[in-house]
Amino acid sequence: MLLELTIRNFAVIKEVSVSFGRGLTILTGETGAGKSILIDAISLLLGGRGSADYVRYGCKKAEIEGLFEFEANAPALSLMEEMGIEVEERTIIIRRELASTGKTICRINGQMVTLSMLRDVAPWLINIHGQHEHQSLMQGDRHMEWLDAFGDEKIAPAFREFSKLYGIYRQLVSELEYMSTNEREMVQRMDMLRFQLQEIVEANLRPLEDEELIKERKKLSGGEKLAHSLEDAYRSLVGEQRGVDWISNAVSHLETVLEFDEELKETHQMVESAFYQLEEAARLVRDYRDTIEFDPERLMQIESRLDEINRLKRKYGLSVDEILEYAASIEDELDSMENRETRIEEIQKKLKEVALDLAVEATELSQIRKQIATILAQAIEQELKELHMGRARFEIAVNQQEDERGLEVDGMRLRVTANGIDTVEFLIAPNPGEPLRSVSKIASGGELSRIMLAMKTILADAENIDTMIFDEVDTGVSGRAAQAIAEKLVRVSRRRQVLSITHLPQVASMADTHLRIEKHMNENETETKVQVLPYEERVVELARMLGGAQVTETTKSNAREMLDQAEELKKRTEG
Repeated sequence: MLLELTIRNFAVIKEVSVSFGRGLTILTGETGAGKSILIDAISLLLGGRGSADYVRYGCKKAEIEGLFEFEANAPALSLMEEMGIEVEERTIIIRRELASTGKTICRINGQMVTLSMLRDVAPWLINIHGQHEHQSLMQGDRHMEWLDAFGDEKIAPAFREFSKLYGIYRQLVSELEYMSTNEREMVQRMDMLRFQLQEIVEANLRPLEDEELIKERKKLSGGEKLAHSLEDAYRSLVGEQRGVDWISNAVSHLETVLEFDEELKETHQMVESAFYQLEEAARLVRDYRDTIEFDPERLMQIESRLDEINRLKRKYGLSVDEILEYAASIEDELDSMENRETRIEEIQKKLKEVALDLAVEATELSQIRKQIATILAQAIEQELKELHMGRARFEIAVNQQEDERGLEVDGMRLRVTANGIDTVEFLIAPNPGEPLRSVSKIASGGELSRIMLAMKTILADAENIDTMIFDEVDTGVSGRAAQAIAEKLVRVSRRRQVLSITHLPQVASMADTHLRIEKHMNENETETKVQVLPYEERVVELARMLGGAQVTETTKSNAREMLDQAEELKKRTEG
């Protein structure tokens, strides 16, 4: 549940802090006052797409912070634990900052999180029904999405099994199509692969050969200078200047001193140790000097070989190892192509086996969907009765489409996609005597709003979401339908927290908490503010909604009557 929301420098909002409670919270205000901006801020807080345009003009960043409370068994709590976020007393604080540069920072309980992590948490916190979301009922592909969401507990396991096989099935189908229908392209590719393989094989590459040659080239290219330097170093140690001999001499003299005075014993040991180390160093320098060769011919060979390797690198890989790996892969591909007929037979055999298993999984998934569709349709029909569509019939059709190149299921070829063999369509007969037809073709705007409200209510129950937000869910309705939506929102709010933006007084009168959004303007700036309305101000606000700009005693009287009736209805709902 959302307990508190703080917004700073977001669009026309300079600073707003709003506390929310349980029940039904209604937000009203003039068109353009900033009601939907408040919903946009919540959406952004929960991982919605950000834009630098959201930052209030002249400010460096926008800040949004929300305090949420959970039930003891809320799924979000275990998700937080998986993310390594500490949660105390079942509350979290989510904070998002959006800079004017477009950079965004997200935190949960002070711990920085990625946007994807925030989006993983969001579905367990709030369900937002956008202002025009009911139009998504016109999109047939969304119908299956909602059906699967409602029946997730049963559908998800079957869908996972289907998806595993479908991935293998599609890969085999693609490979078979390629092997069977692209013979000319295949011959051309085989010629190219043979040329590439021959070029690599003739190069006779060895693993890590390029690295070894680079080291040798470096050594040879500096061979002459290296030899001179080593010779000079060796002569300095053991040559005519007798560097080592002089130190040996010093050791002997110090030994003589020790016969009379042992005070310099430690000094003698240091000099003696230095002598032995220099003597060993001279030997190592000499041995290494003897290995140095300056061979211009060998250097030319290395340069030529590296040129050849670099030419191959430009074509086939960044290193010799990558080139050899590429050669192995094209050798396998060539082998597969050269044994094309055998390979096609192997693919066909495997595809037949996979298709049989896939048909079983697809059929099982379809049967589960049909069972869930019946349950969901009955639930929606029941919800519609409470939304003044008591005589409407609602069904969910789960059908299949024939496809001569599709998956064979029970002797028929059916179209198969990543979602299965089904098409899902919501059907409605709004009035008695009418046939069932697609929601997308016959439902009015008001009917779409009520169907969507029914869907959202049912899905929220299934998903155990504690907070629901409706941005003008009553679009396109009036009169008794508007009253039905208002009563429905009250019933829903008795099970969970509901926030709703509305322009209808029937809905606004039902509020447990009524917030008015106002826009204030002066010569220098525009600012949106949010105010909790006490009873008398609620009367004025409802009167404005009933009568427009002119608030009269009559409209105020009507507003008081609406509030009294709303209270009676809410008491009956609680009872």
